[in-house]
Amino acid sequence: MNAPHFNITIYAPAGRLWASQALTRAETFLRRSGHHVHLDAAVGQAHQRFAGDDETRLAAVHRLMRDTQTNIALAARGGYGWTRLLGRLDYGALARDKKIWLGHSDCTAFQLAALAKAQRITFAGPMACYDFGAEEVSAFTVKHCFELLAADRYEITCALRGARALTTTGQLWGGNLTMVTHLIGTPYFPRIDDGILFLEDVNEEPYRVERMLYQLHHSGVLARQRAVLLGHFVEPKASEQMTSYTLDTAIEHIQRVSGVPFFSGLLLGHVRDKLTLPVGAPCELTIDSNGQTRLVCWGYRG
Repeated sequence: MNAPHFNITIYAPAGRLWASQALTRAETFLRRSGHHVHLDAAVGQAHQRFAGDDETRLAAVHRLMRDTQTNIALAARGGYGWTRLLGRLDYGALARDKKIWLGHSDCTAFQLAALAKAQRITFAGPMACYDFGAEEVSAFTVKHCFELLAADRYEITCALRGARALTTTGQLWGGNLTMVTHLIGTPYFPRIDDGILFLEDVNEEPYRVERMLYQLHHSGVLARQRAVLLGHFVEPKASEQMTSYTLDTAIEHIQRVSGVPFFSGLLLGHVRDKLTLPVGAPCELTIDSNGQTRLVCWGYRG
């Protein structure tokens, strides 16, 4: 299908831009793809590790909430910074706003808060510098992103690894595992019953992944999910961990303890080829005995 062209504003809600070349490449790529691209006035600011101080970044977010011309609010990058803003966001304005908020990694904090406080669906997907500003942009990422954003209903087919076949429906949600567990016990953590939870992370050893999954288990979150879909977990280089204790070992253990079915291999996370998923949308999940998977999402547009 031919995806429509969007009015895109690139803003920086979290980490500072350490190199401007990726932003320039992203702007050029998106414009050549037919989109109208605007850079927020504060996108190049720098304060400590952040893209401007908290006031600057908060003002940028609120500018975008009031902007009626922009279709997509595209995060420049992740890093760290959204957590500082959650307690001061205008969730009433966010609830009224109908634009697409797109990003991953640290953006998970905002996406879950938007769902919890404003009942807003946002989108876990590419960012400006990491994805559209890559030296070689992934055609897979671009295709799935803009086709999903343009559709009322979107179907994803892929192959996942899991213990059994499954057919279920539920509310799709999740994101970066560190950020998901970080919000447990706060007003910014949505309560999702009968959910389909997707997770990814980077630079976390298997025991740390297991520990965070235990936090989801002990807090009762896993028990309320119908399935957990795992994206990429990019592990750090060699460490002191035993070679017999792998990420698969950790996942098998937490699945056995929790009783919730886990499936691995979703194209999501800090990787070149990634899907875009609506955070908070209803979906239908079908996985056959060979791992062939069909994920259908709907109800995520304005």
